[in-house]
Amino acid sequence: MTLKSLLLGATALAGLATVAQAERGADGHVNLIYWQAPSIMNPYLSGGTKEVEAASLVIEPLGRYNEKGEMVPYLATEIPTVENGGVAEDLTSITWKIKPGITWSDRTPFTANDVKFTAEYCMHPEVGCAQLAKYEGVTSVEVIDDLTAKVNFAQPTPNPYGPFMGGQAPVIQAAQFAECLGARAQECTDANFGPIGTGPFKVDEFRPNDVISLSANPNYRDPDKPRFATMTFKGGGDATAAGRAVLETGEFDYAWNLQLAPDVIANMEAAGKGVAMSAFGTLVERIEMNLTDPSPSLPEGERSTAKHPHPFLSDIRVRKALSMAIDRDLLVEVGYGKAGLPTCNLVPAPEAFASDNTECLTQDIEGAKALLEEAGWTVGAGGIREKDGKKLSILYQTSTNAVRQDFQALIKQWWQEIGVETELRNISASVFFGSDPGSPDTFPKFYADVQMYANLFDGTDPQSYLAGYTCEKAPRPETQWQGENINRFCDPAYDALVKELGRTGELEKRAEIAKRLNDMLTKDSYTIVPLVHRGRVSARSNTLGGVALNTWDTELWNAADWYRIK
Repeated sequence: MTLKSLLLGATALAGLATVAQAERGADGHVNLIYWQAPSIMNPYLSGGTKEVEAASLVIEPLGRYNEKGEMVPYLATEIPTVENGGVAEDLTSITWKIKPGITWSDRTPFTANDVKFTAEYCMHPEVGCAQLAKYEGVTSVEVIDDLTAKVNFAQPTPNPYGPFMGGQAPVIQAAQFAECLGARAQECTDANFGPIGTGPFKVDEFRPNDVISLSANPNYRDPDKPRFATMTFKGGGDATAAGRAVLETGEFDYAWNLQLAPDVIANMEAAGKGVAMSAFGTLVERIEMNLTDPSPSLPEGERSTAKHPHPFLSDIRVRKALSMAIDRDLLVEVGYGKAGLPTCNLVPAPEAFASDNTECLTQDIEGAKALLEEAGWTVGAGGIREKDGKKLSILYQTSTNAVRQDFQALIKQWWQEIGVETELRNISASVFFGSDPGSPDTFPKFYADVQMYANLFDGTDPQSYLAGYTCEKAPRPETQWQGENINRFCDPAYDALVKELGRTGELEKRAEIAKRLNDMLTKDSYTIVPLVHRGRVSARSNTLGGVALNTWDTELWNAADWYRIK
């Protein structure tokens, strides 16, 4: 079976679950709490999930993925396929047809020019676009007419659903962002904090790393939606407080990403105010190895860049030893219970794309010690290994969260057993996953030896996700420290294989290439050390209806359909 034949048979789902018709705004106010507070409302300038989630209430893609992972049209009339003529027979282009009558929240028409501009914005070499992998292989976007946009690729592209598909690749308004191209992108505060959108809500006030006040978009394409007139999107705090606010006190209606121990969530649910929801997708908690030197002794602009290789993590034997020392089963037991699975893969799902890599699942302390000995690191004073007068000492950072701090404590203990000194650091999630290029504490800047977090990809095909680790995607000063390749991994063979994936149509062959790319990042190089395949866990109040937990797109993908249960 080929992907082309799948495209031939694909059918777009035009209808989503709805409730009885009601007047827009009739259900009053809704409260959301995201303990990782958004720092910007422009997902092209931040790789943080929290920014993508918040922005998805306001700016939308042409198509999305529903809770089953199926493609559904949003601003487009249908999902383009070979069968309906939207995807070229030679697979070198995809043509999107826009629904007539759609307007931005400022009442101006939404047109194909906005689609073309969005691609030019992200693909500009000086923007430092956090979602550049979504536009892999795109040569141009043509405006055929006001309601038709054609995306052209450099080569046959069997999976053309990177640009404008899913919450990570929405369309921004050309008029609002016209003066924000290139290096000026970060300077457009008004646009970045309050984008004009086509979504169900519009921004009334944005306070970075704090709270967003929103109201129903008066020009939303469905006159009966959204059912809520206003929304408060509260950020900050921690996962425990967020869970309590929905499950125990009922103060909030929706809490995202309850990264809490299973017994803690169960105790909260016992209060009877709400329910926790969970589903597995592609979310992986992992440790990222910095292949460059983050030393503060280096000049600013050269730390964590390709100019300076890491003094000891450049040795694969050290990276592998650190992975071998970890007991992933215990991490799952402590942190996630049934909502977690130990994994060695960066791409754990869908099953067809998951490598059979299981080598890391068995902890091997003695093997890790032997590997470090082989690498020339011998035990010195205090049990800490040394080589050439330098201690094997690691700065290990992550965001502030109870489960992550438990993981840090356990991993520090295991690394101590093999002779590695570990300094732990945790940073507010709002800052760590933030987009400020001037902050030393963001995860793309990576001013530490190793760091731990989780992320995922839109939809069910990992092509764009894996393309994020090509050489050009490394964050650096000239990209405003944006880019998906935070390890600064650079392998021409990997880049070539990404291009091969982009032109391969046979599903079995695509899966084979994706598994190889996964393995190059994990078991072949230990650049990325996966720990836990996490289920998404969020909570809703008993009075909030219409929620469909989505692990393939943003969790707020269908907020227009939410309503108050009375």
